[in-house]
Amino acid sequence: MKKILLLCFITCTTATTIAQQRNHSTFYHQRASLFEKLPVTEKDILFVGNSITNGGEWAELFNDPRIKNRGISGDICEGILDRLAPLLRGKPAKIFLLIGINDLARNTSPDTVVSMTADIVNRIRCESPRTAIYLQSILPVNDCYGMFEGHTRHGRAIASLNERLKEIATSQSIIFVDLYSHFIIPGSDKLDPRYSNDGLHLMGEGYLKWVEILKPYL
Repeated sequence: MKKILLLCFITCTTATTIAQQRNHSTFYHQRASLFEKLPVTEKDILFVGNSITNGGEWAELFNDPRIKNRGISGDICEGILDRLAPLLRGKPAKIFLLIGINDLARNTSPDTVVSMTADIVNRIRCESPRTAIYLQSILPVNDCYGMFEGHTRHGRAIASLNERLKEIATSQSIIFVDLYSHFIIPGSDKLDPRYSNDGLHLMGEGYLKWVEILKPYL
């Protein structure tokens, strides 16, 4: 009887978590549509491509009203490219660019991710030369509930892909922000469970860690 109850608890808990993630997905897609329409000014600091941090109220976390999240669910390279035009018209002061792992989950090759990242950086440089660009490293996945198979399939490629992104930053004379080494379990390629409840999206301590890493660049 205890085994049945335990199995029921695990099944129900997993089902609830999956349902919550679907609700989160719908929520941040809706927010992304709204944020794309909001004006951007030359005082603003934009976070672009941060679906992995969809629950973070970044202006409040940093206590800085200039910070605007304009990339929720936009960590697929094509999505970021699609959203850049209205953002760059405002000539923002800084853009923190996060290329997430959704591209790899869709079986996009690392070569293509690198190429598209370079395209994004070049586009920002051409259309808003005074905007400072900060390229953040890709985070891995520690798939707690078996929901992100496409992401975990390419886990071993992330460290080497980050090295290539760092090369882009060096060649373009932009800042590369190393998130990866701060968020992984030491000696592994997995996201530390302290920072996420599902192995992909950040939770409480994860947001605070991100703030700690980025603050020197603001």
